[in-house]
Amino acid sequence: MKALSDALGEWAPSAHPSSHADPVAQLAAGWPEIVGDEIARNSMPVRLADETLSVATRSSSWSQELSFLADRIVAAVRARFPQTPVRQLRFKVGTISAPRGRPAAPAAAPPVRPPRGGAKPAPSATAAESLARFRAGVEADRRAKRASGWKECSSCGASIAPGDGSLCITCTNARTQRRTGQVARLLYEAPWLGYAATAALVDELTPGEYDEIRSILLSRWWDALTKAVQSKRLSRDGRERSIASSYVLLKSKLAPEEIRPATVRDVLGDELHQLIYGTETQT
Repeated sequence: MKALSDALGEWAPSAHPSSHADPVAQLAAGWPEIVGDEIARNSMPVRLADETLSVATRSSSWSQELSFLADRIVAAVRARFPQTPVRQLRFKVGTISAPRGRPAAPAAAPPVRPPRGGAKPAPSATAAESLARFRAGVEADRRAKRASGWKECSSCGASIAPGDGSLCITCTNARTQRRTGQVARLLYEAPWLGYAATAALVDELTPGEYDEIRSILLSRWWDALTKAVQSKRLSRDGRERSIASSYVLLKSKLAPEEIRPATVRDVLGDELHQLIYGTETQT
């Protein structure tokens, strides 16, 4: 039987999008709050792909210095925008646009975020001082949140509001996608298993999740089979045969030994049945 990816083409399990806003634009708007005014004047998020945030910096020295703070900045990003999937940073010298309402400043030693509720500190005298201040600011934020009942994601360490689960939104979505992929693969390769046997192979799978994924697969498969009927031909690799086989088992909810030719025809319909099984060879 063919791999699920081959049979389903470009289909991918739907995630749970939280917003249609551009995540890079959101990060750019909140960048001064995340890293502080001075760092924001000398760096800017420009691209997000595969959970990697590319950050343009004003000079190679800024790229080098900020690379030492990558883990801290990622933690700050995830705390500020938990719905944005950022796991690592990539720094590269580029053009920095001045934040609206803030004049651009020449390159200087990497700075820090001013303490909340206090006077803005003087610019750091050295890069080491800037890095120390930034780390201290992040730690202070974490301590304040912990004191308010916040906790850390058990997977990535991002801050989670009181009352939420053990995973942040980003890790929850990633976990859901992985589990959905596991279930979809089992439904395609072994559609006769049913919920109980599938749940034994996928941790914490609920009947509701199983039914939702099953419904999505049946809809996607039927779309693919309908397109074959409309074009009156099968794909060169004949993947519609594999899809039809899994579709019949999943749709009928019958064990393989209970499937009869009449069952297949009833589920697929005469035209589709004839297209797939009518002759030994299809072009």
